[in-house]
Amino acid sequence: MNDSTRTPSFIEAFIPIIVLIGLLAFNVYLFKDDATGGPNQIALLFGAVIASAIGIGQGFSWKMIQDGMVKSIKSSLGAILILLVIGALSGTWMISGVVPTMIYYGLDILNPSFFLVASCIICAIVALATGSSWSTIGTVGLALLGIGSVMGISEGMIAGAIISGAYFGDKMSPLSDTTNLAPAMAGTDLFTHIRYMMYTTVPTLIITLIIFLFLGLSLDSKTDIAGIESMQHTLNQTFVISPWLFLVPCVVIALIVMKWDALPALFFGTVAGGVAAIIAQPEIVNQLSGITDNYFMSSYMTFFNTIAGESSIETGSAAVNDLLSTGGMSGMLNTIWLVICSMCFGGAMEVTGMLKKITSSFIGKVESAGSLIAKTAGTCIFFNATTSDQYLAIVVPGKMFSKEFKDRGLKPENLSRTLEDSGTVTSPLIPWNTCGAYHAGVLGVATGSYWMFCFFNLISPIMTMLYGFLNIRIRRYSKEEMEAIKSGEVTPD
Repeated sequence: MNDSTRTPSFIEAFIPIIVLIGLLAFNVYLFKDDATGGPNQIALLFGAVIASAIGIGQGFSWKMIQDGMVKSIKSSLGAILILLVIGALSGTWMISGVVPTMIYYGLDILNPSFFLVASCIICAIVALATGSSWSTIGTVGLALLGIGSVMGISEGMIAGAIISGAYFGDKMSPLSDTTNLAPAMAGTDLFTHIRYMMYTTVPTLIITLIIFLFLGLSLDSKTDIAGIESMQHTLNQTFVISPWLFLVPCVVIALIVMKWDALPALFFGTVAGGVAAIIAQPEIVNQLSGITDNYFMSSYMTFFNTIAGESSIETGSAAVNDLLSTGGMSGMLNTIWLVICSMCFGGAMEVTGMLKKITSSFIGKVESAGSLIAKTAGTCIFFNATTSDQYLAIVVPGKMFSKEFKDRGLKPENLSRTLEDSGTVTSPLIPWNTCGAYHAGVLGVATGSYWMFCFFNLISPIMTMLYGFLNIRIRRYSKEEMEAIKSGEVTPD
């Protein structure tokens, strides 16, 4: 702000939000699941246009607003680079058999006597390996639903266990787009974010498993694991399944423990996955390249194509084919597009003072870190219900509250954890949210039938608020760090 500009009123500041919510709601109604494939990005740009027009009316020049957008986009470039590398890594880990091996041994956990607990754990493992709750629920989850239905277990209960496990794995996986988006919005790094989430996420999963254990013990189940055995057989016929392939993720974990930065560690994991594919999966490599008489050329082509774009492995099973398909770097472009459009919207809102106006109105008189975390969590849930998109439930509150967390001496991992604990996991509980609509459609179980059994998703926002009010694992800047930040000597990490 300068002498030639004025502070927006609350109504002026909220107009772009109202326009955005209206456009997003109509997009979900009209485009349904396809809304996140482009229409929502355009809605964000229209929101940025409205914010810019109001900002010009406040006395801001277009150059000032554009500079704010560019600055906002620049702050997300680190996350964008990581998203690209993760797309590459997911491709090489899939064709190398690393992910299929994780899934294969994860399915061995299934025990009909403890079906709900086992289903939750299996989906957690698969989603952790793939970074996708959607593909986990649409493949392994669908198989588990069929098996559990034969056992006579309520479909709503099974769906709740499947979704709970899938969202734990998605939330904790470095391959997940939301797990990368949240720290990017808050201003922290990927692995700090994941480590800090463990404090609330692991206890929440334990409580969830205990609840499912008690529910499962009260059920009279029949033994029928044909669907799981069929999937394992397909994986075993398609890939060389071996515990030795766990060396690839173990090496990446070791690099992270050795304090390597996320980008070089993940890139090394990508290359390691490609080398493992060439050594362990020659049939897959030849199938993807279409070359059978020159293994060097076949390996080279498959390696680069898998990193860059889509890879689809033919197994003879449609469900397994869907699970094993990857998008490479190009598969991340839609998420990156969303991030850039979100940064344009957030940058325009921030530079014109609109975010500050809305935030101060939402926050009011916040007396404690717990109150701030609770209001942030509530805002995430509000955006999940109103914008019908989990990405926006992370992006908009992340931009709204990041400065307030910093000003109160709270490190950015507090915000990133809150965004995931309340923004990511509550999206499947809302029928008109894209996640809720997708899961209900894929599983054939209405959101109203399963939401009360999604214990992980229900407990997560409560857990993060409880930690805030009880001052558990709330990281703060030291007095010296705050003085350095305020003086501009260092930037908050």
